[in-house]
Amino acid sequence: MTAATPLADHHDDAGRATPPEAGRHVVVVGGGFTGLAAALKLLAAGCRVTVLEADTALGGLAGGFDVGGYTLERFYHHWFNNDAYVIDLVKELGLEDQVVLRPTRTGMYHAKSFFRLSSPLDLLTFTPLSFFDRIRLGMVVFRARAVRDWMTLEGQTAKEWLIRICGERVYKIVWEPLLVGKFGPYADEVSAVWFWKKIALRGGSRSADGREVLAYYRGGFAALADAMGAEVRRRGGEIRLSTGVSRIVAEGTRARAVETTSGETIAADAVLATPALPQIADLMEGAVPAEYLARLRRVRYLANVCLVLELDRSLSETYWLNVADPSFPFVGIIEHTNFEPPASYGGRHIVYLSKYLPAEDPLYTMADGELLDFSLPHIQRMFPAFERSWVVGHHVWRAPYAQPIMERHYSQIMPPAETPLENVFISTMAQVYPEDRGTNYAIREGHAVAELIAGRVGKG
Repeated sequence: MTAATPLADHHDDAGRATPPEAGRHVVVVGGGFTGLAAALKLLAAGCRVTVLEADTALGGLAGGFDVGGYTLERFYHHWFNNDAYVIDLVKELGLEDQVVLRPTRTGMYHAKSFFRLSSPLDLLTFTPLSFFDRIRLGMVVFRARAVRDWMTLEGQTAKEWLIRICGERVYKIVWEPLLVGKFGPYADEVSAVWFWKKIALRGGSRSADGREVLAYYRGGFAALADAMGAEVRRRGGEIRLSTGVSRIVAEGTRARAVETTSGETIAADAVLATPALPQIADLMEGAVPAEYLARLRRVRYLANVCLVLELDRSLSETYWLNVADPSFPFVGIIEHTNFEPPASYGGRHIVYLSKYLPAEDPLYTMADGELLDFSLPHIQRMFPAFERSWVVGHHVWRAPYAQPIMERHYSQIMPPAETPLENVFISTMAQVYPEDRGTNYAIREGHAVAELIAGRVGKG
């Protein structure tokens, strides 16, 4: 990993940041971390930049909401302590004092029992497996970190690879419930590359005693997105919230503008689109060949529904509880305030219950109150002391394109940043492969695509 290139300023004679008026105008569709990171790089390269965000706030899936006067992510977020790109960006913004590193407790719920899995030593007490199988399970991290060429895994599914290195019993007890809980009908299609990278990254984010160490941004990830937005504006860029884009307007092989959902046309020398690939296909309908649109729509996604509970007390001491129980409707229980203290949320204990699923699944379309009523008995089954009276607030968030399905030979399926329109570029969470989605890689890809755009529009 390399450090991010420092961000240059453009100033007037009085030393104030000003828009580089002579620069080419780049319209960035989407105010998540990719779009914001790209906007900062483009401004540093001398481009004029306008960021259009359909939501009322910046941050994308890392956007926040208010909990008693405190900001919390809609969907749980953290960084690994080896996420270099985001750490470099935070330093460039002069905000490194806002990042905290903390060891976390992880665990697994299996066969009506809780097992702590925070360190390698915890594996020795994981009684659902024989001693020999516990050793095989513990070796997964080392086997993953020993992979030097991930392309050698592209033709294998995660299931095939895990059975080969762990054995059938370890797969059935530990990995299969988690893969099915995460990917549902696509569990057997997920690439070994996706799983390998997950394990390798987590294995590299540990303290000297083997415990996992994660990072968090004080005030939530939305606060970092807002800080990035403020820096974009300070450098002369424009950010327009509540401004969706309905289509990219093209003439021949070049885009000349974008049209907003309100009917406004905004001229552009280049366009960067950062939403999900099917949404980008909709924006480019009629402007590019049908074969290209089909390629964008070829990548499949799962939606996510996330129930966020505000409790007056803690459920457990575990931050991240993987649930290896097919009868439980959520893949995990993330007690956020076992990572970021309850004092950050007015003393309330925050619990996320997350489920990846097809957007047409009944669980995804349930009304908020109905989803709460559906979920509480399952929580009570897992935590018998739990009562509805503990719940002092609840929120439900949905994302229709939350998890790309990275199947075998995904490198051949994933579209590049360039498109058939020579001045339109795309950068999305489905294009960070072999890594999985996350703010760290969103920033990396935002920087990379900005450099590509700056090199192209500078020649126009």
